[in-house]
Amino acid sequence: MAGEIHRITKETLDKLKAEYHHLTTVGRTEIARVIESARMLGDLSENGDYHAAKDSQGKMESRIRQIDTVIRHHEIVERDENADTARHATIVQVVYEGDADDDFQEFFIGSIEEKPDEVLVASPTSPLGAALLGHSIGDLVEYEAPSGVLRVKIVGLR
Repeated sequence: MAGEIHRITKETLDKLKAEYHHLTTVGRTEIARVIESARMLGDLSENGDYHAAKDSQGKMESRIRQIDTVIRHHEIVERDENADTARHATIVQVVYEGDADDDFQEFFIGSIEEKPDEVLVASPTSPLGAALLGHSIGDLVEYEAPSGVLRVKIVGLR
């Protein structure tokens, strides 16, 4: 993950910086307070509150490291609402072979950090994401899945 360049929009970068600041200031202060309160309850070996707080602290610190990596290793990309081909930060509507055109699924090609609500993510390096890149509405695209080769038709871009 450290060597990987994370392609994100300026809006996502700003959101991540705000989350990072909150977690490293308010978040760390709050979790330290919770851990200290739990410690006062007694025997740490059987103290569920203490173990839950330490678990929360570990998850928070992991998220801080994850955000830090993205912030340090990013490239800004622009979202093109009028794109005529699938590219990074595009929502692609696809229909699996044999399904009706109105039975489409939407995939956001990009980082999970930018995922719009109610849309699945296809990383540009995943088999589906990589296969969709550069294709247009009407194109049939195939990609290798664990169950074999799957074919999708692009029915929309946004």
